[in-house]
Amino acid sequence: MSYLVATDGSTESDEAVRYAARQAVAFYETLEIAHVLTPDSELVDGTIILPGEEAAVEAGQGVLESARSVAAEAVGDESIDVETQLLTGRPADALTEYAADEAVDAIYVGHRGLSEEREQVVGSVAKSVVDKADVPVTVIR
Repeated sequence: MSYLVATDGSTESDEAVRYAARQAVAFYETLEIAHVLTPDSELVDGTIILPGEEAAVEAGQGVLESARSVAAEAVGDESIDVETQLLTGRPADALTEYAADEAVDAIYVGHRGLSEEREQVVGSVAKSVVDKADVPVTVIR
């Protein structure tokens, strides 16, 4: 059993990591921290090419390590089991598919609080996760 928290390195996602870490400790769950790479891909001679793939992976691993530190700080002296996952694709799809495949018990996401007009145009990862997930989702504001 585990809890999944999404991070993109933003202040809002750090708040979600803190909250999820405290919940994981309180209920003796593993905390899985996930970052989704959304690379721009190109089709070259029938092969999908991801420009800057190494740099994107390195940056993603940095985001995950930073989130691991945020989680550890949030629980202080308490022991917490943390795993990190680097996913690819559209964030909401990648997170909810991972959650289903790995049978996580809950998902935690931060919400950036975009204006209503902007959110209607670009959508909200948090809203999409809520709509697509088969497990409880907590949105941290």
